[in-house]
Amino acid sequence: MIEVRPFAELGKFRNEWLNSRFHFSFAEYYDPARMGFGGLRVWNDDEIAPGTGFDPHPHRDMEIITYVRSGAITHRDSLGNEGRTEAGDVQVMHAGTGIVHAEYNRDNEPTTLFQIWIQPNQRGVAPGWATRQFPKDGGGLSVLASGRPADREAGALPLYADGALLAGTIHAGETVQHPLPAGARGYLVPAKGALTVNGVRVGPRDGAAIAEERELTISADEDAEVVLVELG
Repeated sequence: MIEVRPFAELGKFRNEWLNSRFHFSFAEYYDPARMGFGGLRVWNDDEIAPGTGFDPHPHRDMEIITYVRSGAITHRDSLGNEGRTEAGDVQVMHAGTGIVHAEYNRDNEPTTLFQIWIQPNQRGVAPGWATRQFPKDGGGLSVLASGRPADREAGALPLYADGALLAGTIHAGETVQHPLPAGARGYLVPAKGALTVNGVRVGPRDGAAIAEERELTISADEDAEVVLVELG
């Protein structure tokens, strides 16, 4: 089963510095039919104006992933971490027992990113933050962050969650076969380009909620960048 959530139908928010679309209920956008998908609670599609960003604010007991689509984001937190994450890379923050952080676009161009929150399977962990570069082209989907020991041993950023974040580029006309773990669900978004997933078309920045599928056949209708969260 694949349910497509068209980009045009996502929740909306806009002010003088932030333009957001919400795949699930968030802040003042509320849809009782879209409160999350399994352990996936938030998937926001944000555009942040140059020289602006999210001022310091707190979180607890949430795994927060930032996938930068264009531009860059600069992170600073109450643990003393500070770093810059550029397009195609990912940062993971464990809110755990509590953390205060800020995220700013320090560049002269807009930053676009996905903000993804996954509910942890362990509460009260030590807060933390990490970022890493990953391959940008070809080879199917790469595991960027994961709660699975084998993925972490292979270099994925750790998650305190039963799931994983994967991403990759697929060129027009190419097809990638991606098996899903037994019983897993997934949420897939093309960061750019259009895809056909198990015969279902998924347009740019649409969401695709995936359940009861053992394998994904992902074909690129045009050059595409795909982000997938596996759950369970």
